[in-house]
Amino acid sequence: MSMDPDSFELLLSTVKRFVENRLRPLEEEVDRTDSMPSEIVSEMRDLGLFGLTIGEDYGGLGLNMEEECRFVFEMGRTSPAFRSVFGTNLGIGSQAIVFGGTDEQKQLYLPKLASGEIVGSFALTEPDVGSDAIAVQTRADKDGDDYILNGVKRYITNAPRAQLYTVMARTAPERKADSISCFLINADNPGIKLGKPDKKMGQHGTTTCDIIFDDCRVPKGALLGGVEGNGFRTAMKVLDKGRLHISALCVGVADRLIEEMVSFTTNRKQFGQQVSDFQLVQAMIADSQTEMLAARALVLETARRRDAGERVVLDVAATKLFASEMAGRVADRAVQVHGGAGYMSDYAVERLYRDVRLFRIYEGTSQIQQLIVARETIKKFSSQ
Repeated sequence: MSMDPDSFELLLSTVKRFVENRLRPLEEEVDRTDSMPSEIVSEMRDLGLFGLTIGEDYGGLGLNMEEECRFVFEMGRTSPAFRSVFGTNLGIGSQAIVFGGTDEQKQLYLPKLASGEIVGSFALTEPDVGSDAIAVQTRADKDGDDYILNGVKRYITNAPRAQLYTVMARTAPERKADSISCFLINADNPGIKLGKPDKKMGQHGTTTCDIIFDDCRVPKGALLGGVEGNGFRTAMKVLDKGRLHISALCVGVADRLIEEMVSFTTNRKQFGQQVSDFQLVQAMIADSQTEMLAARALVLETARRRDAGERVVLDVAATKLFASEMAGRVADRAVQVHGGAGYMSDYAVERLYRDVRLFRIYEGTSQIQQLIVARETIKKFSSQ
């Protein structure tokens, strides 16, 4: 899938204006109130942002991975909370259906996800299951032609907003990939309850909470692809793509942070000269710009290789590791060059510093990415 080049450039120009004119002025309000203005969500629907990665046959724009990353670069130049509104529909909330859904499931859900009529949410993490995804404890027990789910999912992005949950649950007791199945479950199922909204360090305006399955009965047709045992592999495919998306977001936020660094240091004086004239400050700006450009190049190269059909498990993990750690370093430098002002909520860098901390945790921690990179590297050179 890809978009006509002229149409894609028009989309990027539109998104740039939307970020600059509509989203940035609302950043402080969204952070302070921890809520998203309904008119902004409506405007996102009107712009088609919910369906960028869903095929044209289902009402989306059908962006390929490189185009998706270039789009996310632009969305990253404002608070991550805004991207989160539709982010699950682009990735973890829709891609399991794209990758493995039956024709009926695709026809039922993808057009609604693409239009933003419904929001999708991806339910994998549990109270005692984070990085060890194969240890999922939520059970899906067979009962005639139905399944009954019991368990709790935790920190689920967009769970309070979603109408559709992609749920990973255990259909066999053995600790192996084939024991995990994937279910598509409507949020209005009477066997579902939601926990209280989580209070988070940053990314205010995003919504996460527990999803509690209490004798939640679903028909066999809720099984992704109509078969058991595809949940773990589907989750890994979804996360592989999502990690590249998050890496692009890290690049966009880092670019915004560098802009804030330059703006502040060129407009502030110390010792009778601009702060930006001091070489130690210039070093922090230079290091930040260099690392951001390196991450950007890594994101685009990996995206192009993925679009070409290459196996990029190692590359995606390395990209997520480098880009998320880079964003953290840039945010820290941005606060530092602001001095005391960087610790005050009046400045965007204080908020973004809190926001970027999550990038090193969700959709695979830095430590998990290190393990994947090491494993794949050892495998690569051992087979030569």
